[in-house]
Amino acid sequence: MNHKGVGAVFCLIAAILAGARYLSAAVFMSGVSSWSADLYRAALDCIGPTLQIAAIAALVVGVCFLALGFVRDGKGKEQ
Repeated sequence: MNHKGVGAVFCLIAAILAGARYLSAAVFMSGVSSWSADLYRAALDCIGPTLQIAAIAALVVGVCFLALGFVRDGKGKEQ
């Protein structure tokens, strides 16, 4: 797989991890009788920063691989 493909996969992983954070907070709050923004923020705090850190790391790696793929493609066309 080339660098652009790997970068796209890492960006997809970042999107899935970011969505999983919010989805897990919603599942955690499923038994609550009334919803509010403060309760949802508390649920996000209970989930922790692990998914957010992993999503940011995957996004950075994905963008780096995408940039590397585009730079290598640009150099190949000039020659």
